[in-house]
Amino acid sequence: MSAADIIDIAGVNAWYGSSHVLRGVDFRVGAGETVGLLGRNGMGKSTLLRTILGHVREREGAIRVAGRDMSRARPHEVARLGVAYVPEGRGIFPNLSVRENLLMAARPGCNGRRDWDESRVLDLFPRLKERLSHGGQQLSGGEQQMLSIGRALMTNPDCLILDEATEGLAPKIVHEIWNVIATVRATGIASIVVDRNYRAVLAHAERVVVLEKGLVAMAGPAAELAAAPAALDRYLGV
Repeated sequence: MSAADIIDIAGVNAWYGSSHVLRGVDFRVGAGETVGLLGRNGMGKSTLLRTILGHVREREGAIRVAGRDMSRARPHEVARLGVAYVPEGRGIFPNLSVRENLLMAARPGCNGRRDWDESRVLDLFPRLKERLSHGGQQLSGGEQQMLSIGRALMTNPDCLILDEATEGLAPKIVHEIWNVIATVRATGIASIVVDRNYRAVLAHAERVVVLEKGLVAMAGPAAELAAAPAALDRYLGV
């Protein structure tokens, strides 16, 4: 593991009951690095994210976050080390307003940073500024995704995990979300991005990891993988 790695996992296996989902996976994210995680449905992408976060209890192998052993850590312990999660399905609180969803997550980063506050998040998502008093259940799918990302940023993370970043969103909103991901990347926050549009992931990531049946099938710089479309199609084509 490099001293600059935010996340480093080695030889990780994970199970749901008797189902062996991850099989000896190695995966790392350097400080400020954007890593794309690709694979067809059911190949283990979300399980890998949930294993890093401590949500999958049946796991073995080495998991280090910010240089600390988190192999048996619980989710709140991982979060305290600067890892923020935008889950598939968004996970906002429908009974809270937009402002309340943001403020309930507000806290300084691990080193006391307060780079991301309500004002900066609303500058990033002007649409939310117009809906501050609206309940979470009143928002469109795109607005909910903006709120979920904004809430994660309010924790001032060192690493932002986005699972299915643009799933089910209108094309215009998809474009906005990718612009936001690029903006966050430019601020130096590390990211793990899962999305079905692998070409967009390749365009926004430094490195990419492709999973196939719980194994790492391909891994390397995004530019190198983009130059091997036949190999990518083998694992990602429909």
